[in-house]
Amino acid sequence: MTAQPYQKILVPIDGSESSQAALQRGIAFALAAGDQAVLSLLTVVDTRAYANLASFDDQLLDQVTQDVKNSLDHDQEVAKKAGVAQVEYLIEFGSPKEMIAHQVPKELGTDLIVMGAGQPHAIERFILGSVAHYVSQAAAADVLIVREPAK
Repeated sequence: MTAQPYQKILVPIDGSESSQAALQRGIAFALAAGDQAVLSLLTVVDTRAYANLASFDDQLLDQVTQDVKNSLDHDQEVAKKAGVAQVEYLIEFGSPKEMIAHQVPKELGTDLIVMGAGQPHAIERFILGSVAHYVSQAAAADVLIVREPAK
């Protein structure tokens, strides 16, 4: 029995080196699956991070969104130049854990999530837990956690 290649691959992007390593691995899976594969890049803007900013307004949100869009445009182009036929991206707002583990994979029919391990600070890890750890435990799709490349 031959395993079917993953065809709907989700790669969360957060700007870290490990998420860029995950992008490269996601590209490899998409190329292995051929023209039927859809590579979906996702950035989740964690709105909780802005909850305590008194000056948070639409202008700041617009700037954050534009920065994320520019980064995803670049990553989409990297995937296309590598030969991936179908590459899309999404920008979502809310809890990264919930969006990556549940909401977006359900909407897209994702069968593989490829994400960086991330390096949260000790306090964040204690209070919130690792996004990668949560996703690996809670997602219905298969999850591959990619470590940051050795330096």
